Amino acid sequence: MIGVLLITHGTLGEALIQCACHVMNRRPVQMLQLGVSSQDDPLDILPLAHQLLQMVDSGEGVLVLTDILGATPANLAAKLLAPGRVEGVAGVNLPMLLRTITYRERGMELLVKKAVAGACEGVVHMKPTA
Repeated sequence: MIGVLLITHGTLGEALIQCACHVMNRRPVQMLQLGVSSQDDPLDILPLAHQLLQMVDSGEGVLVLTDILGATPANLAAKLLAPGRVEGVAGVNLPMLLRTITYRERGMELLVKKAVAGACEGVVHMKPTA
């Protein structure tokens, strides 16, 4: 199973994991998060990010999910990437996370595609209900 590491601003990653737990009625295995605060020096927390990455990697790789491309959490995540083994996707939201959990046993290439599709398909203009 592919591991999942969320690297986000503040407590967003843990909040997303808690929401996924609510939807799935269980906490997903091989999933951790690292919340980055404004006081954190990215170089100081890089070793912790590497440690968390190793903790979720069972040998099939890790998908790193982060919030805003170009922001500190994404820049930190980019330092962990190793094509084919550690991949990254920015723009994490709950639909992306749920899709990631669902497809993480089917290979990294498909998982990345499903994660991105889940995020995009989860953004819709709602219409009033009757």
